[in-house]
Parts: sequence; C-alpha cells; structure tokens
Amino acid sequence: MVKQERAARTRQSLVRAAAEVFAQDGFVVASLTSISRKAGVSNGALHFHFESKQALARAVEDEAAAAVREIVDASRAARQAPLQRLIDATHALMARLDQDVVVRAGFELGAGRPTRRDGAVDLRGQWQNWVESVLGEAERQGGLAAGVSAADAAVTVMAATVGFEQLGADDPRWVSEATLQQFWDLVLPRLAPSDLLARLVSGGTPTAVPSGT
Repeated sequence: MVKQERAARTRQSLVRAAAEVFAQDGFVVASLTSISRKAGVSNGALHFHFESKQALARAVEDEAAAAVREIVDASRAARQAPLQRLIDATHALMARLDQDVVVRAGFELGAGRPTRRDGAVDLRGQWQNWVESVLGEAERQGGLAAGVSAADAAVTVMAATVGFEQLGADDPRWVSEATLQQFWDLVLPRLAPSDLLARLVSGGTPTAVPSGT
C-alpha cells in the first residue's frame, strides 16, 4: 500500500512537472530530462511511469479534460437558467486556467495536435460542444433574446473564451474574474431577453461551479 501511494505521488509529480515544462517551452522543445529534473526524480523513474513524451502529454491532457468535465457536470447539476450556468462555468474555467498549470498546458497541447501526434485530446472541441449544448437549451426554453440563435451566440462565447485562454497564458489578467465580468456585461444585453437579464449575475453566482486549485 505504501509503495502504491508513493508511485501515485511520483506519477502526479511527473504529470505536473510535464505540464509546467510544456507550458513554458512547448511540446516540441520540452525534454524528458528537464521534466524528470523538475519533478525531482530520475529518468529511470520517469520511464517506469511513462514510456514517452507523448504518453506524458496524453496524461496531462487527460487530467485537464477531467477538470473540464468536473466544471461541466457541476453546471448541469446547478438549478440555474442555462445562461447563468454558462456564465458560472466560464468563470470556473478561467479560474482553473489561471490556477492550474495542468489545465492550462492541456489546452495548449491540444491546440498543437496537428503537428504533434494523433490521438490528442481536443479540449477546445469538448468545451465548444458543451457551450453549444447549453445555449441550445437556452434557445429551446426561450432564454435567448429575440433574433439571437444558439449557433450565433456560441460563436461569440467560443471566440471570447478561447481568446482569453490563449492570451491568459502570457498575461493572467485575461483570465481574471474582472475581465470575464466585463465581457458578460457587454454581451448579455444583446444575448438575454429583458425579463431574464435583470436576474443574471455577470460575475458568477455565489453557488457557481468550483474552480478547483
């Protein structure tokens, strides 16, 4: 049992170290030696857990994908209007990108998948699918303003959130709560019907989905 716990801790240290190196240097430049050094383990220990740099990248992406699923699942369980759930989830995602290098690296790795390898996790695609789904739900419930389609709204939300994610890699202000609230303050009057607009909280609700650590 102790050996298993030690192995799990070593594996997690390697995943986090890999995320830090991938986020800083990019997948192509990153080396297994720099990852093992940052994790404080030998190259032999690294290869015991991961056979290649590609396997490490997939582990980072899988952990990041689990974080996105946690945000989405918590949003689905919330008893809020679809637009409020979307607002809350975007706040949770941006906070996670700011606080968790594994999530940040997972998105960056997925963005580089055509030049890296097959089988990468498309985190942006997963996020897009959910955004389109929740906006479709809002449309069916009459929760979008007249003349606004779920498809058009999804384009706006995706362009903004992916843009914030990319810019936030270099400047955390782009994934800050204040920046995201400014975005929602700007678009909600066009996006939401007037009877719902007054009830929406652009900064996220007190029961917003958890951002993680």
